Amino acid sequence: QVQLVESGGGLVQAGGSLRLSCAASGSIFRINTMGWYRQAPGKQRELVARITSVGTTNYADSVKGRFTISRDNAKNTMYLQMNSLKPEDTAVYYCNADQVLPSGQKLAYWGQGTQVTVSS
Repeated sequence: QVQLVESGGGLVQAGGSLRLSCAASGSIFRINTMGWYRQAPGKQRELVARITSVGTTNYADSVKGRFTISRDNAKNTMYLQMNSLKPEDTAVYYCNADQVLPSGQKLAYWGQGTQVTVSS
């Protein structure tokens, strides 16, 4: 089992910045891709950004140029630096980790979520 704990959410004015963190613990071996997803009220959960174990990243078009995903494998922690925040970025942000077991089975883990609210 892998446990993921997010932190860093909060209330910020439009144009401001926040940095989210996701700390992984437990059986963290063979964690491959990690990512940030978000879910706004009344909307489906959507991908924000992902990063592989070797640092390859991809972003949703809506956050390109404003958000930066990174990970520190030594600290088992992933980050999301969010700049130039907009009210439409308001959502609960979830951390995700994909793990591939020696058997080939793939498991997905989720954090409990952290609220990000951007006021206009």
